[in-house]
Amino acid sequence: MRWNVFIIGYDDLSRRLLPHLRHADDYAFHGLLSLDAVVHADEYRFNRLVRDAMAELARFPGSVDAIVGYWDFPTSGLLPILRRSLGLPGPTLEAFLRCEHKYWSRLEQSRSVPECVPPFQALDPFDERVVDRVRIDYPFWLKPVKAHSSQLGFRIADADQLREVLPIIRRGIGRFGRPFDEITAHAELPHEVAAITGHHCMAEGLISAGRQCTLEGYVQHGEVHLVGIVDSQRDARHRSVLLRYEYPSSLPDAVQQRMLAITRRFIAHIGYDNAPFNIEFFYDEKGDSVWLLEINARISRSHAALFQLVDGAPHLQVMVDVALGIAPRMPHREGAYPVAAKQMLRVFEDGRVTRVPTREEIRRVETTFPGTLVQLNVHEGMRLSELFHQDPFSWELGVLFTGAASREALDGRIEACRRMLPFEIEPLAETQYA
Repeated sequence: MRWNVFIIGYDDLSRRLLPHLRHADDYAFHGLLSLDAVVHADEYRFNRLVRDAMAELARFPGSVDAIVGYWDFPTSGLLPILRRSLGLPGPTLEAFLRCEHKYWSRLEQSRSVPECVPPFQALDPFDERVVDRVRIDYPFWLKPVKAHSSQLGFRIADADQLREVLPIIRRGIGRFGRPFDEITAHAELPHEVAAITGHHCMAEGLISAGRQCTLEGYVQHGEVHLVGIVDSQRDARHRSVLLRYEYPSSLPDAVQQRMLAITRRFIAHIGYDNAPFNIEFFYDEKGDSVWLLEINARISRSHAALFQLVDGAPHLQVMVDVALGIAPRMPHREGAYPVAAKQMLRVFEDGRVTRVPTREEIRRVETTFPGTLVQLNVHEGMRLSELFHQDPFSWELGVLFTGAASREALDGRIEACRRMLPFEIEPLAETQYA
């Protein structure tokens, strides 16, 4: 008998990676809600998504053994609601929100791992006196209580710049704010959190000096397990812009162990259990300090192919097995390469796409470098500003997953792949970004 595993927003990348799971024949994978509904929609109506998902599951003639997802909100928020309704393993809604509600999460971090938390406060961008209510020092980072991919995130240098970005935030914050308010209505919120809605922002002291990484792990029966740590490389000019992920991390082992100890303290404090997670950290080498950026109540989809290349299976293995209530059958260092990367193929000027790599060019890259995967986000004729889920400064034309025998060889392989994947972008006269 095979387990029926439902994947919210089942996409092409996971279809390519899931056959690489250990004991892949044990699972039967089914899509739940379309990618357009949970990722590409202009508007997310959370309660409607819950009803639609429950209706789909009710029509299924077999057993529903697990429900999983690797996308950010609203997918991540659907998981605790749907699992609770069907009696499946997973964290409580409140434990999920202690991770994903940025203000509530910072409160709980300040109580359990205060040495890792910058100054922070919640701000209402619709408050006419919001500039006067800032209590932390400039410069600071401003972002919505719930968003992702650095959307509506700004480095604020002074009060004048805060005034400049407020109209932008007010126009866009409702896209995630409205559905986030719908999910918090299902939860029991403490008094100090209840007044902070999805239409609020977080102001946080800057902690982005040093090296950034993401700790991927899972909790099962109260015990935290490490899957791996992935390094992040950001653009030197726009620190919110990610350029590359590399696995495994090159951070000193002692630093990685400190991050794991911090993770265990925080996870135990918030009561998060029976699910994967990832936590983003910064390590400041000058001050030998570790800072916690944020925690996500899911695996990172962006890292799955890296684990496949280095460890021998995507960490979708952990996502699926924990959801089924069994010990993950995740291999370690059994992949084809000692090191792997996800390279974002970015440009920093808006424009119209006049050429993308052909299927034959992509096939040539993937066959020349075994294990390499290429994904395109754009098509000929589209304007880059039409892309969903982009940061304020750049556009991601596509991504490249590849591995190599060393970090030096990895750099060379990425450059070779870039040359084999030609894009052409026609600049626009009204382009705002340099």
